[in-house]
Amino acid sequence: MAQQTALVTGASAGIGAELAKLCAADGCNVVLVARNAERLAVLAGDLARAHNIQARVLAADLADSVAPAQVFEQLQSTPIDILINNAGFGLRGAFAEMDWAADAGLMQVNMTAPVHLTKLFLPAMLQRKRGRILNVASTAAFVPGPFMALYYASKAFLLSFSESIANEVKGTGVTVTVLCPGPTRTEFFERAGITGGKLSQGPSMTAADVAGEGYRAMMAGKTQVIAGARNRWLMRGARIAPRGMVAGVTRRLNLE
Repeated sequence: MAQQTALVTGASAGIGAELAKLCAADGCNVVLVARNAERLAVLAGDLARAHNIQARVLAADLADSVAPAQVFEQLQSTPIDILINNAGFGLRGAFAEMDWAADAGLMQVNMTAPVHLTKLFLPAMLQRKRGRILNVASTAAFVPGPFMALYYASKAFLLSFSESIANEVKGTGVTVTVLCPGPTRTEFFERAGITGGKLSQGPSMTAADVAGEGYRAMMAGKTQVIAGARNRWLMRGARIAPRGMVAGVTRRLNLE
């Protein structure tokens, strides 16, 4: 990993920050992308000092449609060996009542930005015959999600996209991995407007544990990993249960 560079979006906190730490611990230089420049600067300084690597900060809001291209332009002289598309968020509410600008921002961050960044950085990886891409989806990708419809749908999109591209690049030296965490102790619930309910108060994993599973799967070249044994068992059940019944369960969880 020495002399390689990893680009991590949503790196200011949570799973993204933990993934950046793992890359740096392996001797990989990091480019940290998120909206909060101050948080990124603190993390970059910590990683550079702890692991003797280069850590660069790019403050960008991926809800802006031009942000992925701007990030790419700023890295023209820096080959990216690892692309980690972690940035994402959820919103709770009835679809008909949600603000369109908020909905559009969610789709841009959760779907368009990771696809756009993959489109921009993948060709050079293929030319070098080396590279890794990790997309952070969710166990929400496997089930319908009433009252968080766009979030669940966006993660289903990212799962399908990742698995498809992983197949396309087989044998090229480039791998694509999709990480599907369940409930995780991050800032996600506060931003989504879910506090005090079953989802936020129920069993959950730490961001460090989730990142560890995702990182190991990426390094091993696996296509998909569901973080946590409990989540893997739950998703097996969800796949064979009637979709209408599963929608009823997620409806209750999202509302309570």
